[in-house]
Amino acid sequence: IARHAGRVSQFGYRQCGGRLTGIVRRLVWVRGAGDAGGMTITVTLPMSEAAHRIRTDHDLLLRRLEGLSPEELAADYQVASGPLGDFCESLHDLLAHVLMWDEISLAALTEARAGREHWSIDPRWETSEVGRMLNRAGVIAGRELPASLLMHRLLSARDALLTEIQAYPESQWQAAESDGEPSGVGAFAQYAMTVPGKPAYVHAALHLDELGWLAA
Repeated sequence: IARHAGRVSQFGYRQCGGRLTGIVRRLVWVRGAGDAGGMTITVTLPMSEAAHRIRTDHDLLLRRLEGLSPEELAADYQVASGPLGDFCESLHDLLAHVLMWDEISLAALTEARAGREHWSIDPRWETSEVGRMLNRAGVIAGRELPASLLMHRLLSARDALLTEIQAYPESQWQAAESDGEPSGVGAFAQYAMTVPGKPAYVHAALHLDELGWLAA
C-alpha cells in the first residue's frame, strides 16, 4: 500500500493558530473522498480510537514476526491475496517499510508541534512517483540492517507516536472552525497516519490483509 500523493502533513498546538487551520483545510481539499470505510478527513476519529488502531495495527505485525529467525524473516513472503506490496518481498522488508513511515509520521507531528513543516509535506515529495521511490529506497536500506535493530526502532517509534497523539486535551484534538471544518490536532494526525483511500491509522494490516478487526 503506497503512501504517497498527499500522505503526510503537519499538525501542532493551538499556539500555531491559523497556520494549523490553514494546513488542515488544505488537507481536506487534497484528500477528498476519504478512506474505504466511508471515513473522510472531515470526520475525525476520537483520540481513544486512534490509539486503539495504532496499537492493534502494530500488534498484528509483531505477532506475525514473533519467533521467526533472521533467515525466516528475510525469506520470500506473500499473503493469500498476493505480494505484500510496496517493494516488500519479505517480512523483514515489511518491518523496514512500516518503520520508515512511523518515523516519518512521528517527525511530521513533532515538527508541527514546534511550528515547522516537515520535508514530507513539501509538494516535491507528495507525488506517486516520488512516493514509490521513497518506498523502494526504504526497503533497500532496511535490508542493510539486522531485524533486531529494526524491531528496536519500530517499538520506539510506536511508543513515541502513542505518547504524542495522546498528549492533548480533547478540545484540541477535535477542534473545528465555525463552518464545521476540522482544524484540530486529530484532523492532522489522522491525515498524517492514514494511507490515502484506506481506513484511518491502518498500515501493516493492509499489507498483511488482516482488516477483519476493524468491523469488530
